[in-house]
Amino acid sequence: MSLQRRIEEKLTQAFHPERLMVINESDQHAGHQPEFDGGGETHMRVRIVSSAFTGMSRVARHRAINDLLKPELDAGLVIHESKSIPEERQAFTFYGKRFTVMKRVK
Repeated sequence: MSLQRRIEEKLTQAFHPERLMVINESDQHAGHQPEFDGGGETHMRVRIVSSAFTGMSRVARHRAINDLLKPELDAGLVIHESKSIPEERQAFTFYGKRFTVMKRVK
């Protein structure tokens, strides 16, 4: 199972998100380190909308995701997160493009 898929499953099980995107951005970091060619699964962007975050501060949401993904982070994964509750976000902008539909999780 890929790291990206494992992250999707962990987030789905823990937060039962209404919307979830896990995007592998490793290729965008090629050349940042002399030995890194941008291959593999080293950098992920997580966009998650879940009512499980209701009542939590942004810091608490961040900590909840980091705690869940601690083994991956300890192994060197870098994640960029955007977390919200349904009432906070119906659309988002990603690399200059506006998205209104994200992967629905059942």
